[in-house]
Amino acid sequence: MGNSCQETPPLLLQDLKVTIHQASMIFPSKETHNNKNNNNNNNNKSLFLSNIDKVLNFDVETVHFFVANKDYPSSKVAQKLKDALEDALVAYEFLGGRMKMNSETGRLEIICNGEGAGFVVASCDYRLDEIGDLAFPNPAFAQFVHKSKDFLKHGDSPLCVAQKLGSRKISLTIKFEEITSCKCGGFVIGFTTSHTTFDGLSFKTFLDNLAALASNKRMPVIPFHDRHLLAARSPPRVTFPHPEMLDLGEFPTSAEAGVFEASSEELHFKVFHLTTDNINRLKEKAKDSNVNSRVTGFNVVTALVWRCKALSFSPPDPNRSSTILYAVDIRSRLSPPLPKSYAGNAVLTAYATAKCEVLEKGSFAKLVEMVSEGAKRMNDEYARSIIDWGELHNGFPSGEVLVSSWWRLGFEEVEYPWGKPRYCCPVVYHRKDIILLFPPIGGSEGSDNGINIIVALPPKEMEKFKNFFYEFLI
Repeated sequence: MGNSCQETPPLLLQDLKVTIHQASMIFPSKETHNNKNNNNNNNNKSLFLSNIDKVLNFDVETVHFFVANKDYPSSKVAQKLKDALEDALVAYEFLGGRMKMNSETGRLEIICNGEGAGFVVASCDYRLDEIGDLAFPNPAFAQFVHKSKDFLKHGDSPLCVAQKLGSRKISLTIKFEEITSCKCGGFVIGFTTSHTTFDGLSFKTFLDNLAALASNKRMPVIPFHDRHLLAARSPPRVTFPHPEMLDLGEFPTSAEAGVFEASSEELHFKVFHLTTDNINRLKEKAKDSNVNSRVTGFNVVTALVWRCKALSFSPPDPNRSSTILYAVDIRSRLSPPLPKSYAGNAVLTAYATAKCEVLEKGSFAKLVEMVSEGAKRMNDEYARSIIDWGELHNGFPSGEVLVSSWWRLGFEEVEYPWGKPRYCCPVVYHRKDIILLFPPIGGSEGSDNGINIIVALPPKEMEKFKNFFYEFLI
């Protein structure tokens, strides 16, 4: 059928031999209101963070791989990228700000104080083709995003760092941006951004704008920054039960909890690939005259993943309930809709719950319907109810597994002056309850627009997952 499961790859380098050549802070290329007042903290503008933003107070690290371009050597790319970031900090002023707790409101906010973003240039002693299969989740890719704070002021924590890394030799990070060059002339751009600043769609818009600025063009989208559009109602009105949310009470909200918790167990990583033909077959299986649901590629893949993950749990228990979580973009679901240029987080967590017996023996069409219903539930009132819940409670989404889809975000379609990325992915960590969906390398341009499913599980659970995956795929 054309599907595959990638076992341990033939080459998985642990040390990528990255050398840092330059690390510095960068600032807006033009004077902004807060540039004028950066000596007076009382005059600094603050950016309101919604209840969606505040739950996402952790960093996201992404790496973007580029093949060599003879017209753009690494040094030229580094300079163009640095200049573009400085221009971007004018429109995205908050990226040069700092997170702070407002003592009066008790809320996290971003102070737009012009402290700047980080920029790092580095190199790697390997060629891109020596690093291994880029689609395989190699934790060593974390070396392509900058973590050292040696060049920062004591206690400083920028919201954005970019690292440009070349293959012998250059790198970039945006909490930091790091650009790393490789021996072959190719390079890697690594971004570290606080998730409070962007969701996947708004980060894609940021990358499109950054690429345009690097090409000496105007930004195609002017970002919309007013996050009060997602503020809680006054007074808050929770009009639905929200079993997908976990109330922590007086405990501080932490990204290291629930599905976000790093596992101490030994985990095996595997990449399961589905071709377009596989996905179409799953759609056919999901069609049932007794079931009225929207049969999409995402819904059938998510239903398949949910079934396999729930049944791989040890010990097996048919009466155990399993809850799957997945993000839904609410921009067009609100009334009135959010501007498409909304620059903050505008995704909420949909869910579906079922007994393991149903997941194993029930029809696939029914599982797809449950996934579809989770997204359909997310209308304006339901979304507002969750946001209001966040005003009254301290908590975050909770379930057995979270499906994080990068499948159609389009990071690999961003057109920089030196070309589109060969591949883009987040840095993976030791988390067994987050399953990632990605386009295959070159999938957007090739004949097969399939999907890669990245799974991390303990060895015995992984073996069960793999067996169920191929059994249910037939």
